[in-house]
Amino acid sequence: MPKVLIISDSHGLTEEVQAIKERHQHEVDAMIHCGDSELSYDAEELKGFYYAKGNCDFEPEMEDDQLVQVGDLKILATHGHLYQVKSTLMPLSYRAEEVGAQVACFGHSHIAGAEKVQDILFINPGSSRLPRDRKEPTYALLQWESLDQVELQYYHVNGNPIEGLAFTTDLAAKE
Repeated sequence: MPKVLIISDSHGLTEEVQAIKERHQHEVDAMIHCGDSELSYDAEELKGFYYAKGNCDFEPEMEDDQLVQVGDLKILATHGHLYQVKSTLMPLSYRAEEVGAQVACFGHSHIAGAEKVQDILFINPGSSRLPRDRKEPTYALLQWESLDQVELQYYHVNGNPIEGLAFTTDLAAKE
């Protein structure tokens, strides 16, 4: 069963990011950080992550978008500030369509949530440091056995699942 760790907006945290990484790195097929770690490009905490450059990241080696293929799922990872995600998902949906992604992961707003619009699943893992709209600092795990049942569960940075903060959807291509 493929599984992906998604985190964002850690804003200088090192111990927490390292703990989340160590907790899950041997059970996931990919680790995505949607930006604003405020860490250097070669920071130990970011090793192994697909990293999207946030508006608080200034390393020239960081890329604005990452396209990650995990099994039969193509995931676009970005921070979101370049796609106006605080106002609308439309520009990000255009980018996801352009690159053929079924999932678009982003941060920037610090608000944990998931929404499927047409055939694209949008995931914001929230902020592992400065959450908005809820008190818990969060990250997420996405997993699936087949694309007709894709499951997303949010976690507190301490590793406990957040009750009631989960999403299940169908991403299988319709004929």
